[in-house]
Amino acid sequence: MFAVEVRDHIMIAHSFRGDLFGPAQRMHGATFVVDVAFFRETLIPEGVVVDIGRAHDALKATLAPLNYRNLDEVPEFAGQQTTTEFLSKHIFDAMAAAAKSGALGPGGEGIAKIRVTLHESHVARAWYEASL
Repeated sequence: MFAVEVRDHIMIAHSFRGDLFGPAQRMHGATFVVDVAFFRETLIPEGVVVDIGRAHDALKATLAPLNYRNLDEVPEFAGQQTTTEFLSKHIFDAMAAAAKSGALGPGGEGIAKIRVTLHESHVARAWYEASL
């Protein structure tokens, strides 16, 4: 399986509900490094998985509405715990839509799987991956 991966980052604020989260129930900030890997069985005729520039542009467009935001105030996330895992799936859904819509250019239609990894720190990360 071939893959290409792009990276960006976001800075957010949020809080959680429930004793499981301890002090994270209070408002706190996080800087996430976000990696998105696109997988395909074969390369397109140009010898790539997808256009890496378009993949990076799609990731930037997905992250822009979240960057420097208090996620507790984002209407789309009302009632949600915006955990690292939750955000991984949210970004995955947007990147899958980009692949299916042609936003990644040639090759996007043949993506077999996408993995979105959010790095919370140098010691913790979470991801969501699924086949398309």
